[in-house]
Amino acid sequence: MPNKVIVTVAPKGGMASKESNPNLPTQPQEIADSVYCSFRAGAGIAALHARRPDDQATCNAHIYRRINQLVRERCEIIINNSTGGGSSGDMLVPRPDGLFESSFEERLKGLDAGAEMATFDCFTAVDTFGSREIIVLTTPSRCEAMAKRFQERGIKPEWEVFNPAHILQDVTRLIQKGYDKPPYYINIVLGTDRNFQGGMPYSHDILTTMVRLLPPQSMFCVSAIGPAQLPATMQTLLLGGHVRAGLEDNNYYSRGVLATNEMLIERTVRIIKELNLEPASPAEAREMLGLPPVGRA
Repeated sequence: MPNKVIVTVAPKGGMASKESNPNLPTQPQEIADSVYCSFRAGAGIAALHARRPDDQATCNAHIYRRINQLVRERCEIIINNSTGGGSSGDMLVPRPDGLFESSFEERLKGLDAGAEMATFDCFTAVDTFGSREIIVLTTPSRCEAMAKRFQERGIKPEWEVFNPAHILQDVTRLIQKGYDKPPYYINIVLGTDRNFQGGMPYSHDILTTMVRLLPPQSMFCVSAIGPAQLPATMQTLLLGGHVRAGLEDNNYYSRGVLATNEMLIERTVRIIKELNLEPASPAEAREMLGLPPVGRA
């Protein structure tokens, strides 16, 4: 399917707040409405996080199911639930050493709401959020346990990688062990180096290097944070990749101008079309990813 680009909308994430951008959708109906507008603008995948009624982060399967149901009632966009969760609420487990740990058990609940895809962060890192240092502890045995849960649920992983080691270690190991079928969809996240130990800044050389390290039969998407989003989008398209935009990654449309998800997706689609490419519809994206049509197991 030449010249088709999968556009992912990441409408809210697990860290951003309405205090930083009032346009951020946090509750199920708000999320579904924003996803529908982004679908109309050209998004083929929705990368979804859940929030409790108090806007704190969670992977609660009941909340995810409600979000997924409301999205599916409006459109056939591919639903991709997070197993990363976020940096607050149900995701945090206090430790006796004063640090926090991201709850692995809570993360697994993101696979229990009927999504077609889910993010898979198969690495250990430290997320600094305000004054908190949060250990995201995904040991090799936990990676294996999560990979088995993906297989049991029939969910395709979106492998998230923040540096070259993430590609070369557990992602490659789990793919080689047969926990995913090609094409492998790998999301390269750049620009997290300021608050994520194990993250990398965006640069042309870093992105090109990481693309070269991908396993054979991989497709890649790039998520770049803040002002890196625009240049990374352009480079990704020139490298033949797929792109993500949304308020999870970037609060601003331009300097001093707060964005909406639809604004960011509309601009991304304009760039795609200026390069004589076309955004993939959800049906086309499913075909490219090897996912069954909506309504079929």
